[in-house]
Amino acid sequence: MEQKKTNIKRKPLFLITGILLLLVITVGIYAYSVIFRPVALKETIYIYIKQKKNYENVVTQLKENKVLPSEKIFRMLAERMNYPAKVKTGRYAISDGMTMPEMIRLLRSGNQTPVDLTFNNMRTAENLAGRISQQLMMDSVTLLHALKDPAIAEKYGFNKFSFLSMFIPNTYEVYWDTGTGNLLERMKSEYDAFWSDARRERAGKIGLTPLEVSTLASIVEEEATYADEYPVVAGLYLNRLKKEMRLEADPTVKFAVGDFSLRRILYRHLEVESPYNTYKNSGLPPGPIRIPSIRAIDGTLSPQQHDYLFMCAKEDLSGRHNFAVTHAEHARNAARYQKALNARGIY
Repeated sequence: MEQKKTNIKRKPLFLITGILLLLVITVGIYAYSVIFRPVALKETIYIYIKQKKNYENVVTQLKENKVLPSEKIFRMLAERMNYPAKVKTGRYAISDGMTMPEMIRLLRSGNQTPVDLTFNNMRTAENLAGRISQQLMMDSVTLLHALKDPAIAEKYGFNKFSFLSMFIPNTYEVYWDTGTGNLLERMKSEYDAFWSDARRERAGKIGLTPLEVSTLASIVEEEATYADEYPVVAGLYLNRLKKEMRLEADPTVKFAVGDFSLRRILYRHLEVESPYNTYKNSGLPPGPIRIPSIRAIDGTLSPQQHDYLFMCAKEDLSGRHNFAVTHAEHARNAARYQKALNARGIY
């Protein structure tokens, strides 16, 4: 009789144990399915981490991008994998099919996805610093201070006038959290690679150093709207340099005045005191008036052979130029251009 009572008592216990076991298995299966559930993404999501200890911001970004099947389980996993104490700055790619453990391992490893850093059509250090800071974690003010520091320029073989020549406009693969020092080292390395023996030899043939080529190319690019005119304009300025004539390049006056929007150069502009004013100073300016493009540099390194000494914008205001050998011919071209400006009310 007592044995029967004992069996009766054990039945509820077995039942409860069975239910608990089933519950544990169900929860385990659910947790497993959530933990290893691949995220479904139409395109890669990027997580940007600016501060090493900003774990909460990382979670926020993951939530906002809807890549967490469960925030609670993610936090539990992250704690077990010691990620909150190992947050690293950078740009990380969360791609389709990744699971939460894979995300955590990626973020914890510091294995970032590089950024394609691009800059072109830059005139000033301010322009360059602003453009780069838009693409990297780098602070624009910090970079600008470095670009204007004569000691830093000298460290890389330049001076305060020529330092921007070190930046060759192109697309570079760099890490998003790259520091100012590392970026400058990279740009110097790219500069040295760009100025190969072949390019240096071409520079020598036209009687210029690489820095002088960059300076002349910057003027050529500002002067010529169309790339097919680069070799023609370069040849013209080289002709003037050989004859020891002042370049009298309008873009250098705009740079000296500080206003590239000028449509018409007046006599008062020509009188501005500046080493960049090639109407008042002989030879090349002390540095580039913009960061010349690779196409402008190569166009300058391959100048067209001709006898032109003068150039003037065409009267159709197309951005192209009339070229002349004599001053009399140039005067006629200039008169037509001035007439066109007057007719359109451009002063």
